[in-house]
Amino acid sequence: MNIRLKKALKRAGIYALLILVCFTLQTGVFPLIPFLSSAPNLLLILTFSLGFMYGGNTGMICGLCAGLLMDLFTSGPFGFYSLIYLYIGFFNGIFTRYYYDEFITLPLILCAVNEFVYNFYIFLGRFLVRNKLDFGFYFMDIILPELVFSLIVTLVVYRLFLMANKKLDVIDQRRGQNAA
Repeated sequence: MNIRLKKALKRAGIYALLILVCFTLQTGVFPLIPFLSSAPNLLLILTFSLGFMYGGNTGMICGLCAGLLMDLFTSGPFGFYSLIYLYIGFFNGIFTRYYYDEFITLPLILCAVNEFVYNFYIFLGRFLVRNKLDFGFYFMDIILPELVFSLIVTLVVYRLFLMANKKLDVIDQRRGQNAA
């Protein structure tokens, strides 16, 4: 088997595991914590992080997988979540050229923008269609708490994703040196 293919399969397996862990925490653990008024969107954080770090293709694949999981386990039209996660992964891939390991400001800005776009998409597709027009209430009670909580979680989780990806890069480089 080709070394590049092995690296790609290993990364895909790790990303799949990360998607499953984030999905489980987001839908199964966080809603059970009584003092949380809203839960951070870990799948969104993972999707935009991978798109930002590795480009639009990786972000789109991660977003599609995360969106399919959400579509399978929530009600509504199939593909509703897949579409938004796919676009988020793609558009964050545009900012790959501005990616620096130590630069945390741009990921926080991207998190805030992505969280707002995601929640506005949910408002349009779930509430506005049913003639529920109180955006002020939705913004103050849903979007703002989730946005703030996601920003706080992004400070920690983004660093973890960054450390894991650096470790994978080091392992991949070592394997490449041993193969030559």
